[in-house]
Amino acid sequence: MDGLFDFEDHSALLKDAMRLAVGGVSVITAGIGEERTGPTVTSATSLPMTPPTMLVCVNRSASAMPVIEQRRHFCVNVIGADSQAIAERFSGFGGVKGAARYAEAQWRSLETGALALVGALACADCEVDELIERHSHVIIIGAVRAVTTRDGAPLVHSNGRYRLLPD
Repeated sequence: MDGLFDFEDHSALLKDAMRLAVGGVSVITAGIGEERTGPTVTSATSLPMTPPTMLVCVNRSASAMPVIEQRRHFCVNVIGADSQAIAERFSGFGGVKGAARYAEAQWRSLETGALALVGALACADCEVDELIERHSHVIIIGAVRAVTTRDGAPLVHSNGRYRLLPD
């Protein structure tokens, strides 16, 4: 039946359905020096404001997971419309990996040592509080240690494409 949930192929249908959702684009940074790495995600959100907490979902096979587990830090960099190239680099576009993802952008270290993108709409510097493994992903819960913000138009992702929203 068209449009109805088919329990025989629920994974594929759910993936197709969730591709239609619009998600804010964030780059997750972790590591120091040459171990620096990180993914692009649309699965970053705040949890309680007291205490300030972030939740991010990252694939267990992502290069960032061992670094996050070892360093116990990460920074959520909310990407603006002017930084799509950075989001593409951190998504692995063109085969860019590890510390090379940080090229062609300015970064600064915040309280935990994770790097914040200079010019990001928002940065939430986090210390890992809890890692929860669920199927192919790890739910990372972080205690927020520092926050920066600026005005600007956000970059969003939907149906396999980056999209721009007006200011």
